[in-house]
Amino acid sequence: MTEAIKLLKDEITQRREEGCDERALAELKRAIDKLPDTAPQQTVEDLYLRLDRLQPDPTLAAKEPSDLDGIRALRPDGPRELDLGLSDEQLTDRMLGAWLARAAGCTLGKPVEGWPRGDIRALLESAGEYPLRHYFPALSDYPRKWHPGNIGCLRGNITRMERDDDMDYTFLGLRVMEHHGPEFTTDHVARAWLDELPYFRVYTAERVAYRNLVIEKSVPETALWRNPYREWIGAQIRADMWGYVAAGMPELAAEFAWRDAALSHVKNGIYGEMWMAATIAAAFCVTDMAEAIRIGMSEIPAECRLADALRDVLAWYEDDSDRERLLDRIHETYGHYHPVHTINIAALVAAGLLVGENNLGTTISTAVMGGWDTD
Repeated sequence: MTEAIKLLKDEITQRREEGCDERALAELKRAIDKLPDTAPQQTVEDLYLRLDRLQPDPTLAAKEPSDLDGIRALRPDGPRELDLGLSDEQLTDRMLGAWLARAAGCTLGKPVEGWPRGDIRALLESAGEYPLRHYFPALSDYPRKWHPGNIGCLRGNITRMERDDDMDYTFLGLRVMEHHGPEFTTDHVARAWLDELPYFRVYTAERVAYRNLVIEKSVPETALWRNPYREWIGAQIRADMWGYVAAGMPELAAEFAWRDAALSHVKNGIYGEMWMAATIAAAFCVTDMAEAIRIGMSEIPAECRLADALRDVLAWYEDDSDRERLLDRIHETYGHYHPVHTINIAALVAAGLLVGENNLGTTISTAVMGGWDTD
C-alpha cells in the first residue's frame, strides 16, 4: 500500500470520529479499497477532495474548537495559578524527579510499545512477574522477539535512557525555551523541528506536519493538510516541558502546550497536550492526583470527547479502585480508538495516576499494563 492510499484510509477513520456522514464515508471507503497501488496520483487526490468536502457533526464541532480563545471560552472554572510553595532547593529536586520519572516510564514501556494488553500480560505471566513491578525481563526463549532498539530497556541491560521520540520532544521543548523564552511561538517550534529532528525520527502527525513545513504550508495548515493523525497522541507526548517550566501555573502550561500542539494537531489532539501540561504544572502543588487531573481538565473544553473520557475514568475509579477492572472498563469503552490516539491513552495515563496514589512504580506500571502506546 502506498503512503498516499494509507493516508486516505486513515482519513476515513478520522472523519468518522468527527461525525461525518456515514453513508458518504462508506461509499468513499469502497472506492478507496479498490485502488491499486499503481493508482494515478490524480485519482487519489480526487478522493481526498471528496473527503475534504464532508462536514463534521456540527454539534460536536461546536464543542471542540482548535483556537486558543475558543478553547478558553469553553473551559470550566479553574485555579489558573497555584501557590507553588517550594524553596529553590525543593523545586530543583522536584524537577530532577520529573526528568528521571519521565525517563523511567519511557524505559519501562518501550520494550512493549504497541503490544496488546493481553500480550503484555502473557509475557509477564510466562516469567512469573505479573503484575508488573520491575523493568521487563530479558527473556531469551520467549517466542515474540524484542525490537533491536528496545533491548537496552530490558532489565539487566539498562545503562542509560535509550533514544526515543517521547524523550526527544522534552529536550526539544527545553531547547525552544532556552532560545526564545516564554514568548516562543509555534513558528519557533517549527524551526526547531526542522533544525533538530531527522524526518524519519518523527512519526504519524509529526511526520505529516514536518512534510507540510517542507512544502511551505503555514499553521494551521501544517496540522490539517493530508493529516489523518491530527487527533492522535503525538502532541500529548510533547507536554512535559511546558508543565515543568510553568510549575504551579496550569493556565500558562496549557498555553505553552497549545502553541506547540497547533503545529501538528487539532481539537482533542491539542487538548491532550494542554491537559497533560496543566496536570503536570498542578502536580508540583497538589498531592491528590484526582485534583491534579481535574485542574488539567479545567484548561480544555468542558464537553470535548477527551474531557468525557477523563470524567469517566475519575468516576470509575471512585466507584471501584481495582486496577484490572479499571483497565478493563477503559478498553471496553475506548478501545475502538487507534492504539496511539489521544483519548484512550490519556485515559490510561489518568488511570495510572489514580491507581498509583503518588507511588511512581505503581503509576507507571499501571499505565504500561494498559497496553497501546506504552512508552
